[in-house]
Amino acid sequence: MPLPRERSPRAGMAELVDAADSKSVALIRRVGSIPSPGTTQSMNFCSNCGSRLVLKVPQDDFLPRYVCENCGTIHYQNPKIVVGCVPVYEDRILICKRGIEPRLGFWTICGGFMENGETLEEGAAREALEEAQVDVEIGSLLVIANIRHAHQIHVFFRARMRTAHFGITHESPEVKLVTEDEIPWGELAFPSTEFALRSLIADRRAGVERHHIAEMQRRPA
Repeated sequence: MPLPRERSPRAGMAELVDAADSKSVALIRRVGSIPSPGTTQSMNFCSNCGSRLVLKVPQDDFLPRYVCENCGTIHYQNPKIVVGCVPVYEDRILICKRGIEPRLGFWTICGGFMENGETLEEGAAREALEEAQVDVEIGSLLVIANIRHAHQIHVFFRARMRTAHFGITHESPEVKLVTEDEIPWGELAFPSTEFALRSLIADRRAGVERHHIAEMQRRPA
């Protein structure tokens, strides 16, 4: 099966992939208290002074923003960064089964929202530890995936497991090391997961370490 087309046009839009949805936030989303990233979300009140907001194009800007006409604060909404890695031990690849929505029960790689105060590499290593109890050495850049519809950018690295140890967590009730032939392609959670795995395998067979940039397309209904 070929790799997804790189730098593909916008026509197909992007997949709503909330690969980083985790921890207590995932539980709150299940009962509908807050929307998942990338969904349409309105803002009513200013977090700075509590006044009502208006949606308008600020002076010298070109897009509508939520603006507080009391204190002047402009509330910008920008894409979220999801960071992760593909941990490898010897010739096997670590994959995790999702224990939370979205895509509960499907397989993925370690990844989540980047935190303030950390680098991309630090975030990727932290997510591997949090989701699969894996101690990794982060390697070269593997994938940058543009997810327009979810307002996200996914960044994945190659990673080497320092030991063979891994374990289950509340986010990953099943974790395992697999060979290339054992990857459950039909049960992968997100397009960016498949793209990262196929890119890693193609590069390993070619004996190179390239970085791949692509736009993920919406899944068929």
